[in-house]
Amino acid sequence: MRGIILFILSVIMIMACNKKQDISTPFVFNKNEAGIELWEDSSLVFFYQQKPKSLNGKYTRNGYIHPLMSLDGDTLTDDFPVDHVYHRGVFWAWHQIYVDTQHVSDSWSLINFISDVTNVNTITTHTQARMDLKLLWKSPVYNGGKPYVEENTQITVNNLMKGIRKIDFKISLLALIPGVKIGGSDDEKGYGGFSLRIKMPDGLVFTSNGSQIIPQNLQIKAGSWMDFSAPYGQEGEMSGITLIGYPGLPNFSQQWILRQKGSMQNIVFPGREPVELSMNDPLILNYSLIIHRDMVEKNPDLKLLLEEKYNE
Repeated sequence: MRGIILFILSVIMIMACNKKQDISTPFVFNKNEAGIELWEDSSLVFFYQQKPKSLNGKYTRNGYIHPLMSLDGDTLTDDFPVDHVYHRGVFWAWHQIYVDTQHVSDSWSLINFISDVTNVNTITTHTQARMDLKLLWKSPVYNGGKPYVEENTQITVNNLMKGIRKIDFKISLLALIPGVKIGGSDDEKGYGGFSLRIKMPDGLVFTSNGSQIIPQNLQIKAGSWMDFSAPYGQEGEMSGITLIGYPGLPNFSQQWILRQKGSMQNIVFPGREPVELSMNDPLILNYSLIIHRDMVEKNPDLKLLLEEKYNE
């Protein structure tokens, strides 16, 4: 009898501890057959597309975020846009993926590219929610579809404070065979790497290091961060996304491809010339997104954060 009582008490204690842990975090991950939702205090933060999806069997994609939500519940990103149907939410991709001299995949245009999400772990605390993701890159035209790159990506969402939600990305790329190279578009634009396909209403404003930026056809040299603010709300309220690239990135040159209409926004890496991935030391790419209300100049907390930590 004493053993039974002790067992019952231990179960009650475990349940109490689990309940306390659930209460202590504002974050909840919800998994379904397509992917994973993240919620904070009953508000959707984003959806991670784990299962491949396509448009009538074409432009198959996964391993990206869409929708990404504003702080007021408006959708900030786009997927399968009619002007560039291969664009998708928050994504990182490259036109040039080579093994030695063979062009095996184009993950940007989704040609001969398979991204197999083999493992997903989610962790929540009272201040953060984190996804640890393992993906294998494959090509149907190379080596019998065996993987040639292992991607390990960590997405960390910090809790909403002072009207600011910061999302950190750590993308690790490790070659599984010799001679793997990745590069941007093989032209003077050289676009590729971490990108946003955001909705682009009239009034979209680009800001970097306190100055308004006018998009050009080719790369623009700007600061380590770029803000995209627009009237996303139903009543025309301004909100935005700030994309931050870190100077510690390899070949970091603060080059941006920006578009006012009908395209994506890209912090360029590595550019037109491909870089080779190591089989021993993974290439680490770190970025952050800050979701906020108003424009940078009208949001004193955001302005102070960017000036203190990210201006150069």
